[in-house]
Parts: sequence; structure tokens; C-alpha cells
Amino acid sequence: MALRLPGLDRLRDRYDVVIIGGGPAAFSAAIYARRFGMVTAVVADRIGGMLNEAGVVDDYLGLPDTPASKMVKLFYSHAKKYGVDVILDTVTRFRREGDHYVVETRRRRRTLARALIVAIGTRRRRLGVPGEDRFVGRGVSYCAVCDAPLYRGAEAVAVVGGGDSALEAALILSEYAKKVYLIHRRSEFRAQPYYIKQVRERPNVELVLNSVVVEIRGDDRVRSVVVRDVRSGELREIPVRGVFVEIGFEPFREWAVENGLEVDEEGFIKVNEWMETNLPGVFAAGDCTTMWKGFRQIVTAAAMGAVAAYSAYNYVVKVFGSTLEQR
Repeated sequence: MALRLPGLDRLRDRYDVVIIGGGPAAFSAAIYARRFGMVTAVVADRIGGMLNEAGVVDDYLGLPDTPASKMVKLFYSHAKKYGVDVILDTVTRFRREGDHYVVETRRRRRTLARALIVAIGTRRRRLGVPGEDRFVGRGVSYCAVCDAPLYRGAEAVAVVGGGDSALEAALILSEYAKKVYLIHRRSEFRAQPYYIKQVRERPNVELVLNSVVVEIRGDDRVRSVVVRDVRSGELREIPVRGVFVEIGFEPFREWAVENGLEVDEEGFIKVNEWMETNLPGVFAAGDCTTMWKGFRQIVTAAAMGAVAAYSAYNYVVKVFGSTLEQR
């Protein structure tokens, strides 16, 4: 989902803090950083992060039943109110140079930052089965919110996964396709009871439990998915027009390691309770971190962003004596 947002900025030569990422953690950090008087930039390849792939958000305090696209615009406009520079670009690397960090982007932009907040989120995990790569964009999708309307009237589609995102995808797709197969490798879902109840009540959703996808087949596009029963080993080929992969997320391990950040065994950036990383003046927040790994929510990401901004402010004042705005 591409949002049209006014007021995108150019990267200045110098900032108190550069925030890398564009999701809830990043924008929460940006708002708090500006409230602390820091000259602040958000640099992201897309505004909203994973919120762009959500449907309706109903678990963020004060904003019930809010379309995710509207929430993204609210976060963005709130940051712009405080004068945050928002730049559409991708930070490729940063390096220490004296007391500052040199930040470089894919578009060959360069700036100096006294502190950094890394809020790069995560990316979709892939199945890694034959046919998956071949049919991306031709029946294989990782975003039900984005692509569900393309399957209006389709005889059948499949959703793979057992968490909140998978069950939400099944519910969305059940409004478009005549039949939705929800394929999960276990007998029980790990999703919230709220989603489980709705899925079980949806007449055109069939649960395919204790099963894993072993192949995606088709010609010019997806025509079927092959699943294996994990107990009996029996194979079953299910005719479908689309396969929606919702099996969780993984961190950007390579990017973090290349930039000198310490990660855990899964690749999440290690932080303490103040969002400090192993690098002085570099903080991290949101889904990319080791904090609250078992409970990824918009509200927890926003909380981490606020804490990271507070820590970045204390660091800037301690090292430099004041923020750029106060000089």
C-alpha cells in the first residue's frame, strides 16, 4: 500500500538524532525527540512500516476500529507538526567519525548525526518451498490486505500460518474468495482467542491442521498447493488460485551485523531496558530488538520509541552539552 503524504523533506547536513525506519517505533521516537528539542530526521524506505500491511486496528488506545492507513497518516502528521524531517530513502550504512555518526543512504545522500535510533522492524518470513519464488506476484502473496481484492470471486485461496496475521488474513480473504483453506502445522493456533473464534465461525474457511506446505504448483500462475500431514506423511493437493504466506517475521540480521550492532541468535538487535545497543549513541526500538520478543504490538513499539528518544536525548546532552536547537 503506497500512501501519498505531503511535505516530504530533504536530508540536512547535520542532526541531533537520525531515526532509521518508518513504523510506529520510529514515529514515536521522532515525536519525543522533537519534544526534547532535538533536530530530528526519520529516514525510511516506506512510511508506516508493517502497518501498511494491516487492516483495521482495534487495539491501540483511543483509536478503536481505525484503518491502518489512517493511523499511518496520523503518526506522520503528528511528527510533521513538531517539525520532524521525513525522508524517503534507505540507510545503507553508518559509521563512527569522531563524536558523530556518518549516515549514508541508497540515494547517495549523507548526513551527520550525534545519535541514532534504529527502528527498522522486520520482514516477512518465507516458506522456502518449490514454486514459492516462481509465483511471487502470480498467486503467491505476503499481504492479504494489499492483494485480497484481486481474488474477488475466486473458487479458493490458501493462507499458511497460525498466528494473528494468518487468521486475520483468512478473515479478510473470506470476504472475497468463495473458499479459504487455512493451513497450519499444529493442531492449535497461537493467535488471540478473538481471531480464533471468528475464523471458526466463518463458514467458508476450512482448517487444514497438522499440515505443512511442501510445494506450490501452477503454470503461468498458482493453480494448487501441496500439503503434507505431519502425522501420517500423507500428501494432499488442494486447487487454489492464491497462496498467502503468513508465517511470521524475521529481523534484518545482515544489515545490523554489517553496521556493528550486536544481535542475538535469531538476529534481533540486543538492547537493554533503556534501548541502548552495544554502540555508544546508538539506540534501537520496536520489532527489530530483543525487547518483548513474544509480544509485538503497535503500543509496545511506540513505548520503545519513546524510551529510545529519551535515552538519545540524555546521551546528546551528556556528550555535547546541548542539542543543536539550543545552541
